[in-house]
Amino acid sequence: MTRKQYFLSGLKDGMPICFGYFAVSFAFGIQAAGIGLSVFEASVLSALNVTSAGQFAALAIIASGTSLIELAFTQLIINLRYFLMSCALSQKLSPSLPLGHRLGIAYGMTDEIFAVSVSQREPLSPFYSYGLIAVAIPGWVLGTALGAAAGNILPAVLTNALGIAIYGMFIAIILPPAKENRVVAGVVVLSMVLSALFTYLPVLCNISSGFRIIIITLITAGGAALLFPIPDEPAEPEKEMPHES
Repeated sequence: MTRKQYFLSGLKDGMPICFGYFAVSFAFGIQAAGIGLSVFEASVLSALNVTSAGQFAALAIIASGTSLIELAFTQLIINLRYFLMSCALSQKLSPSLPLGHRLGIAYGMTDEIFAVSVSQREPLSPFYSYGLIAVAIPGWVLGTALGAAAGNILPAVLTNALGIAIYGMFIAIILPPAKENRVVAGVVVLSMVLSALFTYLPVLCNISSGFRIIIITLITAGGAALLFPIPDEPAEPEKEMPHES
């Protein structure tokens, strides 16, 4: 396939991601406007971060006026999974692929783009990734801009109702794996319990929202990794090809 064909294939596969991003980022835009961010500021935030969980967590930290160090550290903890995704996807890239292309692919490394990219045949063409990014990321930014604009225009009752969409997305993400895996279900429940404790207990409630996220993430994710590690699957032995007679 040519570069153009790879790019067009990426555009096609990225359209469903674009529509999903638009719906979620619209809710993000509404919440961003709710804490006083302008349409431009919210759009730039989405364009530079491209991470739903990280961005929603950032809104609470920005609204509370805490330090930039806390904000940066919170983003590091929440988005650590992208390091793992990048390492996994790099195995599908040609060893000779220049650094510039690798950085371009890394910019659009999201959960959904990774899932689609990792299913492609090796070696992964950077132009396929560019096709995904070219349609998915604009959907994320456009949804943010329109959501922020709507948040400044629509009545508060309606914007509050639309803002609940993000919680529906998170529920849709955690329920399927929680049903299949008791460890995941336990981590979800423990996270909810800890979040409630940090919200209502006298001493813990004084901890800022950013450090709450960091502490709860380290306790739940770190504890699950320590107590219930996932065993490495043994590599399948390579089959010898029959010799031609």
